[in-house]
Amino acid sequence: MTNSASGKTVLVTGGSGFVGVHCLVQLLQQGYSVKTTVRSIKQTSKVLDMLKTAGIQSVSQLSFVEADLTKDANWAEAVAGCDYVLHVASPIFFGVPKNEDEMIRPAVDGSLRVLKASRDAGVKRVVMTSNFGAVGYSHTDTTKIITEENWTDPNEKGLSAYNKSKVLAERAAWDFIRREGGALELSVINPMGIFGPSLGPNLSSGFELLLKVLDGSMKAIPNITLGIVDVRDVADLHIRAMTNPAANGQRFLALAGGIITLPEIAVLLKAKLGDAARQVSTRRLPDWLVRAAALFSPSAKAILPMVSRYRNTSNEKAKRLLGWQPRSNEEALLATANSLIQYGAVKADQ
Repeated sequence: MTNSASGKTVLVTGGSGFVGVHCLVQLLQQGYSVKTTVRSIKQTSKVLDMLKTAGIQSVSQLSFVEADLTKDANWAEAVAGCDYVLHVASPIFFGVPKNEDEMIRPAVDGSLRVLKASRDAGVKRVVMTSNFGAVGYSHTDTTKIITEENWTDPNEKGLSAYNKSKVLAERAAWDFIRREGGALELSVINPMGIFGPSLGPNLSSGFELLLKVLDGSMKAIPNITLGIVDVRDVADLHIRAMTNPAANGQRFLALAGGIITLPEIAVLLKAKLGDAARQVSTRRLPDWLVRAAALFSPSAKAILPMVSRYRNTSNEKAKRLLGWQPRSNEEALLATANSLIQYGAVKADQ
């Protein structure tokens, strides 16, 4: 048990999610008392199975509360007695809604619901999960590195409803703290592409791009530039931002360091995974062909906003202020690939 964990209680919203469950693992390992919200109490067994996979021997310090970001019910109970809140959960959508407000309103209102409940319960600090989409999608000066000072314009042409919901939810959170937060403190984590090991068979939607490379369904590799971060390091950064005085009122970009292209990822997988990467193509897809295909192909249209996007970003702030030391791009990607193989999404002998 760490000294900072002694007698402290932390709420993690969305404990059944990819990032949320890794936060639970590390908090329990450090000796915190932990509460977590799930949309349905039926998800409890799923979370317990994932914790067991992670090697958690005892869950006596863990309790569950059924709470939904779109409803007021049970949030007061969830935050009661908590010193800190890691607000990791975000509303779930299957497919893109016809009206973007169907995605934006729950994200904004859900964040405000958590913040208000936290303020009223006397929580010391909320650490909120945002994303890179709230930071770097309006950055046009390619002579400068993207930092936490940058903000995406929510009216940016081509911005997805998901990224728009993230930037507006984060803006709303900072506005709330400034206007009516009282003594409540806020820190925000802005991860880039989250990879790393899955603790269960329900794989993160972020794995889909890597799966298409690994299983050979991506016959040629588009020039997509990615920032990568391991989920274990995202959880670690949340906990550092939770307790470090220097994190109050700050946002932190989370990336392993240095960008990597999808063609480079394909080469890496081919070199490191042997027979499991037999189907991986290393043939490059020209940008003009993606643009042409996007006129009639939904999958090409979906990746078009990612093609040739400037993503040169710095993790210096998190390292300097919080002592954060993330894993490499390679380690995060190979852990993801191994999870895809482990849970049968990719056959090692296909």
